[in-house]
Amino acid sequence: MKQAIRKALLLFVAGALAIASQSTWSTAAAQSSSTSTDSTRITITPSSSQRVITGAPDRFTGSVRVQSLFDANKPARSTGGLVTFQPGARSAWHTHSLGQILIVTDGVGWVQQWGGPVQVIRKGDVVWIPAGVKHWHGATPTTTMTHLAFQEQLDGRAVDWLEKVTDEQYRLAK
Repeated sequence: MKQAIRKALLLFVAGALAIASQSTWSTAAAQSSSTSTDSTRITITPSSSQRVITGAPDRFTGSVRVQSLFDANKPARSTGGLVTFQPGARSAWHTHSLGQILIVTDGVGWVQQWGGPVQVIRKGDVVWIPAGVKHWHGATPTTTMTHLAFQEQLDGRAVDWLEKVTDEQYRLAK
């Protein structure tokens, strides 16, 4: 059962990436290196041109690095990013109108649904967070954690940020 769910999620992510990337790469190429208006060309967005920001203090606690991999461009509505949490860093509580997929690429972290137990996530794990589920995710107190995050926009929004995870809530995760 777990294998089937994981395979379905990976196929979903691959499809979402294909749709989003086609539009994003075409747009990026048109803006950066081409005068052609042909949106049917394969283009590459170099990593050097991808936005990297520090996680906003009203959305994250601790040291967090967010690299925007692609934005939603119509008709696609998928967005994706690579997020690195230093030890003790975490997101605020938040929801996604259409859900979210996390693929842990390095380290060990935690994810928690409101009212549920903290769950450990490790390199290679795929996490599905259903639509509208209040949750947070981040590093453990002693390890870093990096994940790819994929979500779709609904009416131009991919996430609704809520209150920060308190130090007490985080300590209880141990």
